[in-house]
Amino acid sequence: MQEWITNIMEQYGYTGIFFMMLVENVFPPIPSEIVLPFGGFLTTKSDLTAMGVIITSTSGSVLGAIILYGIGLLIDVERLETIVDRWGHIIRIKKEDIRKADHWFDNYGYWTVLFCRMIPLVRSLISIPAGMANMNFTLFLLFTLIGTLIWNVILIMVGVALGENWEHILSFMDMYSSITYFLIGIVIIILGILFIRKRIRK
Repeated sequence: MQEWITNIMEQYGYTGIFFMMLVENVFPPIPSEIVLPFGGFLTTKSDLTAMGVIITSTSGSVLGAIILYGIGLLIDVERLETIVDRWGHIIRIKKEDIRKADHWFDNYGYWTVLFCRMIPLVRSLISIPAGMANMNFTLFLLFTLIGTLIWNVILIMVGVALGENWEHILSFMDMYSSITYFLIGIVIIILGILFIRKRIRK
């Protein structure tokens, strides 16, 4: 996959970078950890500029986030409640649980969107619950833009600094991703245990 990504970026320049970041957001298995540092490296051997790579990559990311936000709007909380009302007894989830999660996202969703833009995989998927919660679209765009810009600038400038050695960042990003997934897994397990204990007490 890495060779395919880098070939497209080398062949199509800004257009290739925009396309890759758009697809990366909609289809998370394509890693921005490759696209962005390599885009930074390209500025050292082509007519591409760091600012141009930042603008095009961020534009692609934001457009991808908007698409997933739209998917979340189509699902919305009401439809999810209908599904839970019918099948929730199988996994022991009630409509009240959905409402609580929606209420939590209403209170903390903007900051969640901001910080999740810097977490691999989650940075893409967070747009769906934002849409489901009918998050204010303008604020969604603002916090998405800020978080995405921070992530993109860091990785692109690392690529610029490393030059031909841009691949050295990949081992670090693999470690960062592994630690992040591990911590997310622990949080999910803890929440699952608390959820089950609450059900047992009831």
